[in-house]
Amino acid sequence: MFRVSVALGLTRPLVVRTTLVDDPCDLLARLPETASYAWIRHGEGLVGWGEAARVAVPPGTGRFDWARTWLSAIFGDAHVDDDVGAPGSGPVAFGSFTFDPEAYGSVLVVPRVVLARRDGRAWLTTVGEERLDLVAPPRTPGGIRYGDGSLTAPEWEHAVALAVRQIRSGRLEKTVLARDLVAVAERPIDVRVLLARLADRYPDCYTFSCAGLVGATPELLVRRTGETIESLVLAGTASRGRDRADDMTRGTALFASEKDRYEHTCAVESVRQALTPLCSELKVPESPELLLLPNVQHLASPVTGRLAAGTSVLDVVAAMHPTAAVGGTPTETALKVIRELEGMDRAGYAGPVGWVDARGDGEWGIALRCAQIEGSRARLFAGCGIMGDSVPSAELAEAQAKLRVMRYALEG
Repeated sequence: MFRVSVALGLTRPLVVRTTLVDDPCDLLARLPETASYAWIRHGEGLVGWGEAARVAVPPGTGRFDWARTWLSAIFGDAHVDDDVGAPGSGPVAFGSFTFDPEAYGSVLVVPRVVLARRDGRAWLTTVGEERLDLVAPPRTPGGIRYGDGSLTAPEWEHAVALAVRQIRSGRLEKTVLARDLVAVAERPIDVRVLLARLADRYPDCYTFSCAGLVGATPELLVRRTGETIESLVLAGTASRGRDRADDMTRGTALFASEKDRYEHTCAVESVRQALTPLCSELKVPESPELLLLPNVQHLASPVTGRLAAGTSVLDVVAAMHPTAAVGGTPTETALKVIRELEGMDRAGYAGPVGWVDARGDGEWGIALRCAQIEGSRARLFAGCGIMGDSVPSAELAEAQAKLRVMRYALEG
């Protein structure tokens, strides 16, 4: 194992202090303007800012092992004074991994300050000097101009048709095709504005921010608390209705859809296969439930399990990514089809995003309903599961519905 001084050029170990604080009520309101990190659901979670340590994770199939080794060095050498002893207290790293293991862009960051709120308690973690940054008022981005991303809408529909043809030929069972949309704002985009809008509009989702990747994902890849893990599998989508009766009609049709039910079965089985070797117990529901979000509804299956001792949340992430919900079935063939037809680098879209602490606890989601922010420019992403009976125009409509999440975040 390498030393901290080798990994970072540091001459001294990190000095970490975690103390209980009064309830901040609104975590996002405490974020300063720069370098915002967040993982929020129903007002609970963690926010962070500043950088006590940061590393670009090298690409390759062993990147999660590399990341765990790096964190073990950072956390193992740290001087930690933790009065809380809860998941997310002590030193914490936020991370974003690219969808494609061979792509550059995966990153881990240990913030200089982390403010957390969970189960009726709140705490503050500082690394080094105990100081808080001044909070300036958030600034809206102004008018937004949109343009095509890697493919135009007709080009993307053509890619879907080609994928359907390959599925019907027997090459694979399912793939997931994503499309991007470029947005340019009048002013530099303040991530805090996007986070606040997303957390307010989509409280059931996990609102996240890490290294410029911002979004609100409905899909929990894994939560580890001690030996217990939880995951939420989503696959099969329908738009929301005009009213309650229309909602029920669409939900009933979603449950009855052979295409969507099979897509969901593929996703659940991929999670089962990934988790079984790591778990002494695993509970997978026999049939899905319906998850209603403001813009769409999904078939959802909550999965729980008990891990073998010493298994970090990053070990689980490594085993699970990519699930069939964001990659396809069989995985390697689906990834080849994605590279052949999608026409773009997904970067962090559909990759794991979340946080991990020194105990190996953490929460990681799949980076969906998100955008990569750089200055006044945003690259928005959405994807759809493609099956043998998929209709390109319907898949385009679904992608546009999913893109509305980040368009709302930008426009308000």
